[in-house]
Amino acid sequence: MAEVIADGKSGKVVITNIGLLLSGDIDKPILDADTIVVQDGLIVAVGKAKDCDCSHARTTIDVHQTCVAPGLIDSHVHPVFGDWTPRQNQLGWIESTMNGGVTTMISAGEVHLPGRPKDIVGLKALAITAQRAFDNFRPGGVKVLAGAPIIEKGMVEHDFKELAEAGVTLLGEVGLGSVKAGYEAKEMVAWARKYGIQSTIHTGGPSIPGSGLIDKDVVLEADADIIGHINGGHTSLSEQHVCDLCEQSSRAIEIVHNGNEKVAIAAAQAALQLKCPHRVILGTDGPAGSGVQPLGMLRMVALLSSLGNIPAELTFCFATGNTARLRHLNCGLIEVDRAADFVFIHKAQHTAGRDLLDSVQRGDIPGIGMVMIDGIVRCGRSRNTPPATNIPSVTTYA
Repeated sequence: MAEVIADGKSGKVVITNIGLLLSGDIDKPILDADTIVVQDGLIVAVGKAKDCDCSHARTTIDVHQTCVAPGLIDSHVHPVFGDWTPRQNQLGWIESTMNGGVTTMISAGEVHLPGRPKDIVGLKALAITAQRAFDNFRPGGVKVLAGAPIIEKGMVEHDFKELAEAGVTLLGEVGLGSVKAGYEAKEMVAWARKYGIQSTIHTGGPSIPGSGLIDKDVVLEADADIIGHINGGHTSLSEQHVCDLCEQSSRAIEIVHNGNEKVAIAAAQAALQLKCPHRVILGTDGPAGSGVQPLGMLRMVALLSSLGNIPAELTFCFATGNTARLRHLNCGLIEVDRAADFVFIHKAQHTAGRDLLDSVQRGDIPGIGMVMIDGIVRCGRSRNTPPATNIPSVTTYA
């Protein structure tokens, strides 16, 4: 089957012949629909072909009975500038991750910048610069929400007001700077929340020079919006303390690739037992000492499904709609007026699984046949996943 890549122009896109439509909504993870209509980067219709206006499409995509899912959202990355990471001295890591189905990334702090400023003026300047830079530049089309300052002692409420007014919407991991005590963090987290800035706290043992242990009591006292890498990044708290956090806090439970896999499974299972699976979100925590993981999000989906005995359609929601709702993003869910960010996937060639979901539940990574961001096809068959059994075909009209 020949692969044809759309030319990057916007317009009406009709996606047809969908075999499986994953919604990203954990309350209804599979939709009874076979068609999506996109206009200028936004979803305008989802349903059966006979009920959708499929006329006058500029681009038609025949999915050939494969699966369409929301683009994956990596809730925890550490970018610096452009598509380069000094942590591993690697170019092109973001575009490569797009080939792993990731369409949105959220910074947990630009901590790997050589000579990262730690004075208050400098850290604010870095955050504003990173926010502006990634707002203007999308490697591989990926939406990188960056500009996440690492809070330091001496910051006052006005600093958070100034950051918010400049467009900063995130805090980097609380605990990577000099603010490590729960009472100090709590005050600054409250200031951030007052001005619409979402916070994430480092959980577990130290990861980089200058960081330290952030234990269960500090996490609870600080009350950040996201319990960052609850399974450690890299070193985890005890399984019991992680389960205690799931039970005693109402905040988002972030599970990452670069953490303790055994505890990752325990945290996800705890959320299900507590009947709050909507709180589970996924990230990679890369780039890090363990490298860049272009397939890290897909690996987390397969890990939690296969070893955690969680239906694959739910673990895809951990990586999409859950994050979109908790992070207040206009993507991650297949519904009208959301961004047309999709990953087209199918079971990998020669998997033992009978279909996509069965193959993931067996622990196999699916094959990606195409990635779309804002209604524009960004790549065809992924160069990083195992080859999908079937892939979509694209027809673009003048």
